[in-house]
Amino acid sequence: MVSVTHSVAAQSDFEHSLQTLSDGLPDEDAARVRAAAEFARSIYQEQTLGSGEGAWRHALGMALILVGLRLDADTRIAALLFAVPAYQAQGLEEVGERFGAAVAQLVGGISQLHRLRPITHGFVAHSQEDGAQNTAELKAQVEVLRKMLLAMVEDIRVVLLRLASRTQTLRYYAAAADPLRVQVARETLALYSPLANRLGVWELKWELEDLSFRFLHPDIYKKIAKQLDEKRAEREQFIVDAIARLRHELAAMGVEDVEVYGRPKHIYSIWNKMRKKSLDFSEVYDVRALRVIVQSVKDCYTVLGLVHNLWSPIPKEFDDYISNPKANNYRSLHTAVHCPDGRALEVQIRTQEMHKHAELGVAAHWRYKEGSKSGGQGSYDEKIAWLRQLLTWKDEVADASDWVRHYKEAALDETIYVMTPQGRVVDLPRGATPVDFAYRVHTDLGHRCRGAKINGALVTLNTPLETGQRVEVIATKQGGPSRDWLNPALGYLLTHRARVKVRQWFSAREYEETLTEGRAILTRELQRMGSTNVKLDELAQKLGFAKTDDLLAGLARGDLGLRQLQTAVRGEALAGDEAPDEVAVKKAKAKGIADKGILIVGIDRLMTQIAGCCKPTPPDPIVGFVTRGKGVSIHRADCPNFAHMEAMHPERVIETEWGGETGHLFAADLIVEAGDRQGLLRDVSETFMREKINVIAVNTQSRRGVARMKFTVEISHAGQFPRLLAALRDVKGVSAARRA
Repeated sequence: MVSVTHSVAAQSDFEHSLQTLSDGLPDEDAARVRAAAEFARSIYQEQTLGSGEGAWRHALGMALILVGLRLDADTRIAALLFAVPAYQAQGLEEVGERFGAAVAQLVGGISQLHRLRPITHGFVAHSQEDGAQNTAELKAQVEVLRKMLLAMVEDIRVVLLRLASRTQTLRYYAAAADPLRVQVARETLALYSPLANRLGVWELKWELEDLSFRFLHPDIYKKIAKQLDEKRAEREQFIVDAIARLRHELAAMGVEDVEVYGRPKHIYSIWNKMRKKSLDFSEVYDVRALRVIVQSVKDCYTVLGLVHNLWSPIPKEFDDYISNPKANNYRSLHTAVHCPDGRALEVQIRTQEMHKHAELGVAAHWRYKEGSKSGGQGSYDEKIAWLRQLLTWKDEVADASDWVRHYKEAALDETIYVMTPQGRVVDLPRGATPVDFAYRVHTDLGHRCRGAKINGALVTLNTPLETGQRVEVIATKQGGPSRDWLNPALGYLLTHRARVKVRQWFSAREYEETLTEGRAILTRELQRMGSTNVKLDELAQKLGFAKTDDLLAGLARGDLGLRQLQTAVRGEALAGDEAPDEVAVKKAKAKGIADKGILIVGIDRLMTQIAGCCKPTPPDPIVGFVTRGKGVSIHRADCPNFAHMEAMHPERVIETEWGGETGHLFAADLIVEAGDRQGLLRDVSETFMREKINVIAVNTQSRRGVARMKFTVEISHAGQFPRLLAALRDVKGVSAARRA
């Protein structure tokens, strides 16, 4: 008997809900809403959402909220069916078949937004004590906001559905003390209430803020609520008297069709004003407030004058949002006055049209159109254009200095939004591929990427991604990128960041190979010389390298000749553990002059080295400079580097000269400039071969059709240059050849 009674009560509640859901709709749409409700109820049954709320209860609550906003039948039906795709494999297709493509599109949109999982733990945009947001959290918010903005441009009703869903969730948490509600409240204040405010849906904004504030700061909420309740009767009588007096004066002036009523003040807005202006509760003027609705703009200003005549205006408390509307197109007159008993009163004055927009915002554009299937399309297009200006709402979300720049750089039409398997939103340029996506998520994931799935289906790695897709990367445990990815014709990479990461990987691998080759050369030479106990760090510094790896790379690339290495190692081996003197110059015990063919005037047997900056060769005029730990560095007399060192330390300059014919080879640099063409480097290299000149290093660059080549060659004396340079100038296309 009890079971039957419960069933009858439930059926009665269901019938009552159906009547409410059909409010304001013609019979045809009312029948569609009823069918949708019965269909949704049969699918949801005992299903529950992640919040713990029953799916049917949530769907019904969403739909009833949208009824309050007086939205059209399609939106109400989409609210009822929001979770069908989650519980049926082909649910979205069935929704389209039963209730039309427009409803299916809305359901698909809200399903995508429900799958988002923004990271907002510890992020409260409106609370100073919770601290500033860190960069990672702010980026997560930006990603979610971008996704929502994109959805708004496609159909703003999707966002209204999301706001209704969040409002229903908070209503559920108001009755269920779930620890999760604190995080949901933070996310709401950070994202959803500012969004509702920007869209002008204040009916939802106020409820979202009050419920979130209640969960986040229960003690403050209760204190303000108690202060409001303590003088509620007195305040209500004050409002009744003020309304009566204002109506009497308006009637005397002949202003007709006027609505005057008390305006409720919401707890969160009271606290926000107290916090921002450091006010006590008694100093908040708009705790007592009136709203006046008139027929024309002219009447607004007439009423304003009457209010200021009846009561004394409070300085700096008047705002004219009719002449200067807010960014969300909110229009109204706001003023605050002192009444004879000293209490403050706020008065808002607006027309019916302004009031409709203020209460419902953009939701008003989706009310049922009285028998017109195409009416309002112009307003809809105008609203879509206006929605693109939503990028200016950063002040209501967070104080991020780069927020505006961040959005201006991302054109909505050129950005796509895809999701990771965990629900994180990733923004990419239009045309990006799964490889771009992998590198956007993590560099290591990009390197190891070997395949991809889009919405569960395998695709090629050069498949362009589209907004709303769920992308899963298939990766190996180890490995690296393919060189094919750098081929623009194959279309694997679009983003500059991904290209840079791939190039860096190959550069690093080539560097490792270079070090391996250099280490082999050094080991072989040290074994041949019987000097395997040489300290490599000291040897590297002696040869002018910052560290051992630079020495190994220099050997592999040919920047360091074997003769230079041999000379340095012999000096190291002969010197042993002997400490350097004041100027850090080690005396060579044998062949100090003969090995280099350099005489140091006034000093005998010092270790010398040819300076790498100017590379002097006989018979260039030379000069010596005593270095710290590297002996005497030999420079050309006209070397700019030497001139600078001489100015800094003139006491370390010593006179040097060439010691005669020694038969040694010296490294020298040549510069060749030519028009870039195929085979140029080959022809220049053949010239060096004909002149029997050994090239130990080469660096070429081509820019705007001009090739600039730098060669390091080995010669025995400077007299070889004229013939070599003349031969190089004879090469086809060469415009200049000179010694560096």
